[in-house]
Amino acid sequence: MAITYDLTDSPTPAELAVIDAGLDAFNQAQSELSNVRKLVVTAHDEARSIQGGALGRTWGECCELLQLWVAESSRRKGIARSLVQRFEREASVRGCKLVYLDTFSFQAPGFYEALGYKAVLVTRGFTGGIAKYTMHKSLAGPRKRL
Repeated sequence: MAITYDLTDSPTPAELAVIDAGLDAFNQAQSELSNVRKLVVTAHDEARSIQGGALGRTWGECCELLQLWVAESSRRKGIARSLVQRFEREASVRGCKLVYLDTFSFQAPGFYEALGYKAVLVTRGFTGGIAKYTMHKSLAGPRKRL
């Protein structure tokens, strides 16, 4: 079989789907991945509209915070802090001892530092002097759900 290579910065949806499906099939064949669980905490207003959320996953003793967002109109009210604290509590209930995340310098490294996260890796070289922080926080022993 002859292999050819294409290089593009605008792949088609079909190309992306083939790569995603192939990687997903490989990953799912690894038995341990069946233990990965989503972890989602949302904050709602009186009308039940989502005003913020923390999205991630747990696997063994590790928890990854993938996304944290609060609606512009709901910022500076402690919602992000509450979301992260609830996220961490559930991670601890699930037996996690470590929460890790990535954040850019223009996002929230100071916010996470105030919550006890420590930068374990800083990646530099992005435009405008932007840096990417990989941060860790050790969790105390298992907690109970509120």
